[in-house]
Amino acid sequence: MNESSSCLFCAIAQKKINAQIVAENSSVIAFHDINPVADIHILIIPKIHVRGVNNINHNQADIMGDIFMMAQELADKYALKEHGYRLVVNTEAGAGQSVFHLHVHFLAGCEFSWPPGVSLSQK
Repeated sequence: MNESSSCLFCAIAQKKINAQIVAENSSVIAFHDINPVADIHILIIPKIHVRGVNNINHNQADIMGDIFMMAQELADKYALKEHGYRLVVNTEAGAGQSVFHLHVHFLAGCEFSWPPGVSLSQK
């Protein structure tokens, strides 16, 4: 079995699993996170399987542009361009990636602190 055949986000992109989809185009799809950490917490994923940032090849580099353009569309949809929003990409388990399909967290609707994320050893 290849990695994409057992991938939760591939199943969502292929609409084999229901998700609360908020936007979609030919290359990316955006849906609400089932465990939100902000008032607005949407995941933006490519429709093709890419395990993570470390796995994007030169032929797929436009994926990140497509994701960022979708983020702009979401910012328009939720009237967030002036107030702002946060985009987060976790890469590998040590950084918090738990689904190994490239995804960007679109977070908004609350105030964020800086720096984003503190090592458990710093708490």
